[in-house]
Amino acid sequence: MAFKIEERFEVQAPIDQVWKYLIDPKSVVQCLPGAELLEMQDEHNFLGAIKVKVGPLAMSYKGHAKFTEVNEQTHQVRMVGEAREVGGSGSTKVSMLSTVAPLPNGGSEVVVNAEVDLVGKIVQFGRGMIEEVSRQMFRQFSTCVRQRLEVVEETQATAQNTAAHVADNADNKAVAAAPLAFRALWAIIARFFRRLIGKDEYRSR
Repeated sequence: MAFKIEERFEVQAPIDQVWKYLIDPKSVVQCLPGAELLEMQDEHNFLGAIKVKVGPLAMSYKGHAKFTEVNEQTHQVRMVGEAREVGGSGSTKVSMLSTVAPLPNGGSEVVVNAEVDLVGKIVQFGRGMIEEVSRQMFRQFSTCVRQRLEVVEETQATAQNTAAHVADNADNKAVAAAPLAFRALWAIIARFFRRLIGKDEYRSR
């Protein structure tokens, strides 16, 4: 069974940050449900495993994946992979192209186009269920990526807002303190003149 996956999602994080995340297998595998990175052979080749459940059937696959294209200029990465079912006769082949593009609001859009070819007992569940499982996995992946990348942005924004709030409070306190200081100074001056006047009145007597 062969089918295609076309998905996209937005991340409120700069394009360079999203790009670096997506070309790092150690980061990506943390957001891919059921996936495990077994070995990094080099920066473009790695061994991995993934567990997939379709209906009552759960399967495990182990295989090899490779980045065949990593274009820093266009922010495109192409990956191909092959895996075999553990303890079974099934197999899968994947070719996936991911592109990151900047958004006007400062965020990024990730577009994924994949071609998947499945062999084995998994195909008995039909294209509809398999594609739905793929969409669910992708939604979990995109949600995880947003949580991991946007939390950094939110933390920085929170820190900036906190600093601004502290500065505003300091300004407000300074503004509030100014009249108090002025009144205190005026009271000292008034007492000084009252004493001076009192002394002059005492001398005139």
